Amino acid sequence: MNDKTDLPGCPGELLRQGRRVAGQDPVKRDQILDGAHRVFTRLGFDASSMNDITREANVSKGTIYVYFANKEELFETLMERERQRIFSDSEMALTGQGTIAERLMRYGTLIVRLVCSDVVIRAHRVILGVGERMPEMAARFYERGPQKGKQALALFMKAEVEAGNLVIDDVEFAAHQFSDLCMAAIFRPRLFGYMANEPTTAEIERSVGGAVAMFMAYYAPRPGAGAA
Repeated sequence: MNDKTDLPGCPGELLRQGRRVAGQDPVKRDQILDGAHRVFTRLGFDASSMNDITREANVSKGTIYVYFANKEELFETLMERERQRIFSDSEMALTGQGTIAERLMRYGTLIVRLVCSDVVIRAHRVILGVGERMPEMAARFYERGPQKGKQALALFMKAEVEAGNLVIDDVEFAAHQFSDLCMAAIFRPRLFGYMANEPTTAEIERSVGGAVAMFMAYYAPRPGAGAA
């Protein structure tokens, strides 16, 4: 046994014996995150406590602190888990079969449906509520969520520009334009409670369809544009 992890009682040995090192059990971790999700959704961030989450997740207070140092870390981890699901689905929408317009339609429909869902709208409201007190947390939420999502869209656009299928000088700016167009008349009314229910399929398709049409009208190559 040359490797220290092979010594009795060390992490590698414990895992091989089927026992999880403290804080490394993915099932227990998800159990805590699921409980936290329900508590944050019901009470909001500020009104929630670690005690509320331990009761909801059916774990001890000692257990929850093995996995998460505080409520802020728990919330950010929960948001990261939800983001990874969104990023995975949105990447598939952009890289699948179809024309540029068809792929943008799939992407936009998916993003609007997710971002304007009850769960994500509540998360945005939580961040807005704590933004003044915890600006770093709000900045991380934007950087790791909306900003990262737009970077993936910008990479898709860059590849299509290089293939000669789009004419865009600033793909990052174009990605912001397209995302905002997709959610026109939906996201802000949802965020501020003016639109109480999640948007219907018809409402989403109308908004995203208009965004795709405007985007392609502006950024699609024009016949003869490259001629001398």
